[in-house]
Amino acid sequence: MPSYTAPTKDMQYILHDVLKVTEAGIPGYAEIERDFTAAILEEAGKLASGVLAPLNPVGDTEGCRMENGVVYTPTGFKEAFAQMKAGGWPGIDMPEEFGGQGMPYVLGTAVGEYFSSANQAFMMYQGLTHGAASTILAHGTEAQKATYLPKMVACDWTGTMNLTEPHCGTDLGLMRTKAEPQDDGSYRITGQKIFISAGEHDMAENIVHLVLAKIPGGPEGIKGVSLFIVPKFLVNGDGSLGPRNGVSCGKIEEKMGIHGNATCVMNYDGATGWLLGEEHKGMRAMFTMMNEARLGVGMQGLAQAEIAFQNALAYARDRLQGRDVTGPANPNGPADPLIVHPDIRRNLLEQKSFAEGARAFILWGATLIDRAHRGQDADADGLISLLTPVIKGFLTDKGFDMTVQAQQVYGGHGYIEEWGMSQYARDARIAMIYEGANGVQALDLVGRKLAADGGKHVMAFFDLVKTFCKEAGETDGMAEFVEPLKRASKDLQAAGMYFMAEGMKNPNAALSGSYDFMHLFGHVCLGLMWARMAETSLKALAEGTADPVFHETKLATARFYMARQLPMTATHLARIQSGAEPVMALDAANF
Repeated sequence: MPSYTAPTKDMQYILHDVLKVTEAGIPGYAEIERDFTAAILEEAGKLASGVLAPLNPVGDTEGCRMENGVVYTPTGFKEAFAQMKAGGWPGIDMPEEFGGQGMPYVLGTAVGEYFSSANQAFMMYQGLTHGAASTILAHGTEAQKATYLPKMVACDWTGTMNLTEPHCGTDLGLMRTKAEPQDDGSYRITGQKIFISAGEHDMAENIVHLVLAKIPGGPEGIKGVSLFIVPKFLVNGDGSLGPRNGVSCGKIEEKMGIHGNATCVMNYDGATGWLLGEEHKGMRAMFTMMNEARLGVGMQGLAQAEIAFQNALAYARDRLQGRDVTGPANPNGPADPLIVHPDIRRNLLEQKSFAEGARAFILWGATLIDRAHRGQDADADGLISLLTPVIKGFLTDKGFDMTVQAQQVYGGHGYIEEWGMSQYARDARIAMIYEGANGVQALDLVGRKLAADGGKHVMAFFDLVKTFCKEAGETDGMAEFVEPLKRASKDLQAAGMYFMAEGMKNPNAALSGSYDFMHLFGHVCLGLMWARMAETSLKALAEGTADPVFHETKLATARFYMARQLPMTATHLARIQSGAEPVMALDAANF
């Protein structure tokens, strides 16, 4: 059976040595000192490895089942959910006034990686609840907050997001679900929603659905969409549960992965709902949850890559296959372990360099969210808005690739379910699709985010990289890390200039290169993080660190990324600059 060990040492290194969180000047960060975060991460790691990880294959093989309209989660999920709630983990970064612990988002992100690695399907129940609660916190009335948030923060009630329908996919302006106003201020919600993760289950007293619908007589298309709170059970004035609402699960979707999460078709048959936010401004409100979900899905790409890498590394160390080309490494055995073979080490280093670079990227992004929200920093908010499609799109694409590479280490055994590698690949695959398929993320990046506020935020990113390179270049030994980053940043800027030049006169040329641009951007971000880690480890070694092996390993991995992965930016740039002619050679009718 596969296993999981929380990467707490690496997490601490990034938080305290690379990002230096206690010195960041973000409200609440001075309190999250090394000893404090170590205690939190240690306990989260125990829960992840000891409780959640053993349930991961159970969820995969059993899945969820529906009997007489009731959805049952896999064996052990309900008990594990109770443990999760008892530890206060769902509300770790939610406001104390609603029962949360009020810790920074960055710490919730670190803990969330552990839980997602150990059991992605399980983690989604509380992850979606967190997003729904954040949306009510940002857009709800005081009465709505008082009614729903204490129960949702505790995960006594869970939450969902209901967007798409069978006929509309990403184009939510085509939705047909309607919300008819009632005399008491409520709305009558009628329609069908699909692909609703955690839509129905047996682990919570109530499920609070956030549902997009159109009020009759409103504007056409996406401008006529509003957002509603539609609970499974109506809530009485005293906070107790009332009668069942007119919402039910039509069926559980049969999926290639995340079997432990109930992905439901939800039917709304005149259900009672309440407007959340303003009329016809539903997408604005829902984006609070969608953006949080996109960052969480990016983390899922990292999380599955991490657990797949851990198990592939252990297998490569134990499995005897062939002989080292330079001479037997295990002369007393019939063969040498897989890890002696150069191609296996190359494979494992690709996984390792991605996972550790992505972890630093995700945690840096989380500090930007904290700086934006806790510090009311508009520039940080703009920068994380720019980076969100990169985090979601690039990390899930590469995260899936890494699970496949981990599976490859096993040879034929990687194809056999008992080893667990197939599940990681299947579970990781959905992250490239849901919360906006990655092609949509690329279009969002090129079509919206680059030009936002007159290009202010992408220019701020380039300045950030330039400043880092200038300052870090003064550190002995940093040239081999700074120079590749400079070249990659120039590739990214050249691609940006191409879009500016071609975007208006030839939009096909620009949009045909959007996916490559997203990947180019992602490589630069990971290159920046690896350069930061290299600088940190070089300084630690120069100061006589007590753990030289750890830092030498970091430097070796950084060199690999800079030499083997970061040059991919030139390939992506060449593809972008080739223009749209090959893409458009066949028009839609001739395909």
